[in-house]
Amino acid sequence: MMIEKQTIETTFNALSDPTRRAVIEALSSGPVSVSELAKPFAMALPSFTQHLGILEDAKLIVSHREGRRRICALNPGTLQEAEDWLALHRAQWEARLDRFEVHLETMKKEQADD
Repeated sequence: MMIEKQTIETTFNALSDPTRRAVIEALSSGPVSVSELAKPFAMALPSFTQHLGILEDAKLIVSHREGRRRICALNPGTLQEAEDWLALHRAQWEARLDRFEVHLETMKKEQADD
């Protein structure tokens, strides 16, 4: 359980930054070189590669060398784990809210009967 918690915390921490979310979005179309990924961002390449390092450490992306270029791609397994975690918790909260709604309706009916 601790490993799972640490993984999900690392994932959401990595996704908490708008630059890193934009990188994930850009990679959703397919693998891209680091230089192509960096173009839309107004920051120095070393700063940008720090963001990529955080995404790689969180296992959200993978990279490999092709000649002189480093190519980045999404790691869909980690994104799926985050999606599964969110779906589980969404289902739990929806069930709680459904029970609360029934409770409120019951209270309304009881008050109307009095």
